Amino acid sequence: MHPAHPAPPPPAHPAPPHGEALGLAVRLLDDFATGGYATSDPGIPVLASLAAQAHDPQATESARRAVAAWARTVGRGPSHDGLYDGGLAGTLVGLRLAARVHPPLHRAADRLRDHLLNRASAHPWRTADVGLPDYDLIGGPSGTLLALCAGTRPPSRQLLPFAAHLADLCDSDDLPRLRIGRYEGHPRLGWLKGRVNTGMGHGVAGLTAALTATLRRTGPRPPLTEALHRATHWLVRQSFDDTRSVRSWDGTGLDGPPPAGARARQAWCYGTPGVAWALWDASDALGDRATADWAAAAFTTLAERYDEEFHLYGEPLTDQLALCHGAAGVLAVADAFHRWAGLPAAAALAARLTEHLTTRLPTALAPGRPGTALLDGAPGALSALLTATHDTSRDWLPCLGLR
Repeated sequence: MHPAHPAPPPPAHPAPPHGEALGLAVRLLDDFATGGYATSDPGIPVLASLAAQAHDPQATESARRAVAAWARTVGRGPSHDGLYDGGLAGTLVGLRLAARVHPPLHRAADRLRDHLLNRASAHPWRTADVGLPDYDLIGGPSGTLLALCAGTRPPSRQLLPFAAHLADLCDSDDLPRLRIGRYEGHPRLGWLKGRVNTGMGHGVAGLTAALTATLRRTGPRPPLTEALHRATHWLVRQSFDDTRSVRSWDGTGLDGPPPAGARARQAWCYGTPGVAWALWDASDALGDRATADWAAAAFTTLAERYDEEFHLYGEPLTDQLALCHGAAGVLAVADAFHRWAGLPAAAALAARLTEHLTTRLPTALAPGRPGTALLDGAPGALSALLTATHDTSRDWLPCLGLR
């Protein structure tokens, strides 16, 4: 099924006074343009494309200068294909969104897109003993697929090589092909060995978001719909209520009884926000109303009990505010639930987090030290804030598995 959707409702809350969120964006873009920074990350061009839509001459000029500075150094990052951590798919997103400000960059974006598609034609990913680059959103094919959807509407033939691989990984109900076969003894990733990751950034939720994006653009295809059903049903089975009565997910699937205590990490990358959205959007695309309603109810348990003092933590301050771990990612998810699912609790949470970010972002934007990354820097937090509170394009949101 490929149901039509009504036009999204207006924002859950009035936009802050003119110049507040936009003024912070202009300040960061100006600092970047004069600072001599080099980055292939899409954070600056995403923010610049949103600022340029504000019909404010100063914001438009700041966006142009920042895009010019970004474009002069692009291509110096790592050569891996991923969406984040300096990968080529992230550079593609940056070029596509920067072209909104400087249209000739579309030609460079098209060339990089074709390069990524040629690499994908070799099917370089494992289907057994997988590591994160074999499937995930951060550095793997899920993220590259979503990057192809950002800022444009790709034809089916561009998405299907990635989607077919992701569907192959979901060929059994327990998703055994997604059990990590690598990283034994690794200081940061060793905990994943032999387990299936649940999260949006590195797990089944991100893979689910990529398959959903494909289904919405190609229409029903049995291998995709079957894989999506398996992935969503697996995610439902891994959930549990924590001691704060929040329907939650641990970082990996359950290998026994649910863990005790409350789950502090409730963010875009891990926990209820990202997983519940991936579940809702996939089920909505599949026409599975019962599972979509279940996912909306799961997010509501968090939205009604969300505690900024408990659920937001980490250093530096930008980590508490950013898209990956912080308030901006939860805001982006809440805004998506409000706009597409009409969820009242999501609207209320979005309003709270808008105030939280507006109050704290000025401190995070220390002069001369702008974070440049979309996922864990100030550009991503400001992009979420502008998108939730202003009438801007939402077509950068595939970078987060959102819409």
